[in-house]
Amino acid sequence: MKTIIHTSDAPEAIGPYSQAVVHNDIVYCSGQIGLDPDTMEFVGDDVASQAEQVMKNLEAVLLEAGSGFGKVIKCGIYLDDMSNFETVNKIYGSFFKSDPPARETVAVKTLPKNCKVEIGCTAYV
Repeated sequence: MKTIIHTSDAPEAIGPYSQAVVHNDIVYCSGQIGLDPDTMEFVGDDVASQAEQVMKNLEAVLLEAGSGFGKVIKCGIYLDDMSNFETVNKIYGSFFKSDPPARETVAVKTLPKNCKVEIGCTAYV
């Protein structure tokens, strides 16, 4: 059985997907972008402000699922430009103080709403 996770503390889905799904105590979080959940607008045009909001959005979804950053197993980071790697890496790392999860980081041609960064993750409850 799967449980659909939804919180108003993270942006509403902008397509036919759930913020997260829990199955067998594993939380599968959809990718988050730097939208403010109240306005559904980007918090800024720069990668640093978007990355910070992405992590806040992911945290809200994880908490709603009964999880948190300490229980994240793997992350996927998608950048619009690999020159933003260092900036995003620093912000991302500030949310994982010890024992960081496995992850991959890739640059892609475009991202939803032309954002600069999208991050998704898998965690346990």
